[in-house]
Amino acid sequence: MKIGFDGRRVLVTGAAQGIGREIARQFAQAGARIAACDVDATELEGTRAACVAAGGGAAEPVLARVVDVTDRAAVFAFVDEVGAVDVLVHVAGGVCGQVGRTLEEVSEADWRAIYAVNVDAAFWFAQAVAPAMKAARRGRIVTLSSGAGLGVSLTGIQAYASAKAAEIGLTRQLAHELGPWGITVNSVAPGFVRSNPSSERQWQSYGEAGQRAMVERIALRRLGTPADIAHAVLFLASDQAGWVSGQTLSVDGGR
Repeated sequence: MKIGFDGRRVLVTGAAQGIGREIARQFAQAGARIAACDVDATELEGTRAACVAAGGGAAEPVLARVVDVTDRAAVFAFVDEVGAVDVLVHVAGGVCGQVGRTLEEVSEADWRAIYAVNVDAAFWFAQAVAPAMKAARRGRIVTLSSGAGLGVSLTGIQAYASAKAAEIGLTRQLAHELGPWGITVNSVAPGFVRSNPSSERQWQSYGEAGQRAMVERIALRRLGTPADIAHAVLFLASDQAGWVSGQTLSVDGGR
């Protein structure tokens, strides 16, 4: 099975590092025209270079912009600059630098910050790309949720676990709303991947015994990689997944 995206416009949020960068790079390698955004300008330039090296800048420059995905006006302005989008992959999210605390210690600002980048941003981008996808009567939207949205978060962060569950619910709802226009909406729920400074700090916090125990709970006895997650995203965005919608695919090595 050959998966290709020749000439298709793919927009990846949260693309500056780790999983987001690898998703953008693999789409570029498969022939897509890449639009990428993040708040980290320095790392985003690294993503742009990686996409160009993979072939994504051969016919058209890779469009990389600093965008605050929690700002609805900024999201719509970016999508307007990009133009019609064939594939939207919403990777932006995470724990916003927070650590696990008892629920009594969580402030309103901390709670809302995690929802803003994980759930609100997914909705703003879907709103922004939907009109052109409807006009074309085709499109793919893939969100990056988490195993935390299907069970209990390893981070112990209540807002993260519930926001990722909300993102999964949003995925199902949008799949039913947009399906009549030939638009599929799916989610990939990664297991633990050492992909950025935040996940690396989390990994180190477990200590040697905790790390060993985590790996032993995985059927394949290894942690995932950004490439493992990107492969799943590219499948869900492909023509071969044209009758797959409203689904959440766990990519976690078997739990």
